[in-house]
Amino acid sequence: MDRIVQMRAFARVVETGSFTKAADSMDLPKASLTRLVQALEARLRVQLLTRTTRKVTVTQDGAAYYERTVALLSELEAIDQGMLHDNSRPRGRLRVDVTTLTGSKVLIPAMGDFHARYPDIEIALGVSDRAIDLLVDNVDCVLRVGKIDDPGFVARRVGEIRFCVCASPGYLAQYGRPAHPEDLDREPHLSVGYFSSRTGRVFPFSFWRNDTKLEIQGRRRLDVNDSNAYVAAGLAGLGVVQVAAYAVEQHLANGELVPLFEDWQAPAVPIYVVYSPNRYVSARMRVFIEWVAETLHKRGLGVS
Repeated sequence: MDRIVQMRAFARVVETGSFTKAADSMDLPKASLTRLVQALEARLRVQLLTRTTRKVTVTQDGAAYYERTVALLSELEAIDQGMLHDNSRPRGRLRVDVTTLTGSKVLIPAMGDFHARYPDIEIALGVSDRAIDLLVDNVDCVLRVGKIDDPGFVARRVGEIRFCVCASPGYLAQYGRPAHPEDLDREPHLSVGYFSSRTGRVFPFSFWRNDTKLEIQGRRRLDVNDSNAYVAAGLAGLGVVQVAAYAVEQHLANGELVPLFEDWQAPAVPIYVVYSPNRYVSARMRVFIEWVAETLHKRGLGVS
């Protein structure tokens, strides 16, 4: 047992790049985790990690040992799952991270259905537009919108989002109705920008019609990095927004927002469930991913 705990401690240090973060993720004092790694190195008679005051790096021997360690720990978890739990009734805890709108507008309202099907699965749901590190934050899987840049992760496409451009009646009364997407780059019109929490990049508005494609930055006085705040800015009349259509259905229906440029379309953006290839895909994780795909489909967000 001590040997397995040592291996898990070492693997978490590699994945988080920090003894402190690894200790926090394992709910251990840093000193205890350090002793576990030191005991492992003493037993193996090899240095696995190089420590400085600034960072922890993996030695060549440590990298090779990590690869075999992760495979073994995944296999042990698979054995435990198979022996302890009937796969027809998966159980346990899942740590999941989802985007703000998808979490608040789609998954959380439907979560009662998931609990009714799988009462023995506990979900720890992180809801944020912040791009997290699956390994550092010790997350089983994340739901992400748009292109997945890291080829080192498994990404399963489970849905897609269509966007609409809209503004509040108050905005239109003050600034007039733009007739063409390019009007958003000219006075008096204003747009609300949405920027990446990771890079700070403001995403342009995208349009296409027939063979014509446009990317518009728009004149902006406000940029936000949270989806709910973005919708709120549109409702407040702070500018034109290009937002996921499902997130503003009710606002469009009751007249709080008015659709614009309806003869133009925006490209659909894919939704992925992303997880590490080193992480064992348990029965609880498999049924959760299937449920997410089914729920998105019912909500009109399924893959076309």
